[in-house]
Amino acid sequence: MQFPFVTIILPIRNEAKYIQRCLVSVIDQDYPADQLEILVVDGMSDDGTRDIVQSFQQKHPNLKLIDNPQKIVPTGWNIAVQLAKGDFVVRVDGHCIIATDYVRQCLKYLQLDDVHCVGGPIETIGETFTSQAIAVAMSSKFGVGNSAFRVLKPGLKDEGPEDSLPKGDSMNKTHSMYIDTVGIPAFTRQALDLAGLMDEELVRNQDDEYIFRLRKLGARLVLASDIQIKYFCRTSYNALARQYFQYGYWKVRVFQKFPRQMRPRQFIPLVFVLSLIVLLALAGSVPLFGTLLKLEVAAYLVASLTASVLESRKRGWRFLPFLPLIFAILHISYGLGFLLGLFKFYNRWGDKVGKIPIDNETHG
Repeated sequence: MQFPFVTIILPIRNEAKYIQRCLVSVIDQDYPADQLEILVVDGMSDDGTRDIVQSFQQKHPNLKLIDNPQKIVPTGWNIAVQLAKGDFVVRVDGHCIIATDYVRQCLKYLQLDDVHCVGGPIETIGETFTSQAIAVAMSSKFGVGNSAFRVLKPGLKDEGPEDSLPKGDSMNKTHSMYIDTVGIPAFTRQALDLAGLMDEELVRNQDDEYIFRLRKLGARLVLASDIQIKYFCRTSYNALARQYFQYGYWKVRVFQKFPRQMRPRQFIPLVFVLSLIVLLALAGSVPLFGTLLKLEVAAYLVASLTASVLESRKRGWRFLPFLPLIFAILHISYGLGFLLGLFKFYNRWGDKVGKIPIDNETHG
């Protein structure tokens, strides 16, 4: 049996709490170690992350620690991709644990002629009660929209898509589908060489932009439920609010570059927040707007409570009192970030490039 050479890239910063478990899951792959290289690109961590990675280096010569002075994911990814020797490139986040067959399952799809990128449903988990409640909300369609890689459960098939992969013996078609985006992707080297490097302007949402760029070039993506990933979510409400504020903020630049990448659900938090602000500003002078404001808040509360009951019935009633607050944090933080991004980047609508460096090795 032939085992292609694979590069696993981990762009990380300050992941001391999770990086040991992540690296153990990466090293424990049921794939020949001499056909794997692991590139940990560290954004100059100052919390002990580097010490942990260096301790793994002593026992695993195929693991390399690389500095990322600019500290953000796209710069780290770009550094690693240009050093990667693999015929296939697998990304893993420091907040994640992957199954022992993760690399092998990714290659099962990537070695098909018409697949260029693959990922699996992300199982969001928490270690404290607060993070467990956050994980429930982040796995809910009401919380994050109908994002398949977040709301599908590993091993289950979504009932909706019409473009599910046809049945056959070459792969697990029953639990796989062609899709428009995946969360933590693996790529063929040819696809990466074709698309070039990531936009180094994007602190968040860099995957959205990059994957849509690939799709424009004709790449096909697969979401496969036999590719198993566990993601440790944020552990506090403040951290969650910052995360989703940044998602909304940087989504504006992705929107400006690729308007067709957007889905209607991604505008809902913006419309919700903007309507609240407008109605609140006018409520004092026009009673009708005060009534509309109350109706909108009441409708949102009813929807949020309904979703909270439905999720709590499946995941545990102890989460019920906390889910409405977490849903509000997700929606309002994203909407506020999107609104601020519209103001911040008001003059960037003609900029379809951003800060994509030229990969001299692949593009000359």
